[in-house]
Amino acid sequence: MDLKILLTVFSAVFVAELGDKTQLATMLFAADKDISKMTVFLGSSLALIFTSVLAVIFGSILSQHISPRYMSILAGVGFIIIGGWSLYNGCVAT
Repeated sequence: MDLKILLTVFSAVFVAELGDKTQLATMLFAADKDISKMTVFLGSSLALIFTSVLAVIFGSILSQHISPRYMSILAGVGFIIIGGWSLYNGCVAT
């Protein structure tokens, strides 16, 4: 196992998840005094693990057909499109 890659992936995902809708939803569930905090923790942890497994599987499959450079460009363009769409919808909604 490459510790440098592990720490890079951990850092990137950790920073990306801070303040994310998923984290906010988890906090709302945990704020309910009638819900077990361990159940909320396990449910949110398993969901993140499952989505990460899917990302690794699909990333591995895509890398067999598309070069990593083009995948990075495609991901960047996708983020820009999603960001623009979010900004547009946020401005139109207000």
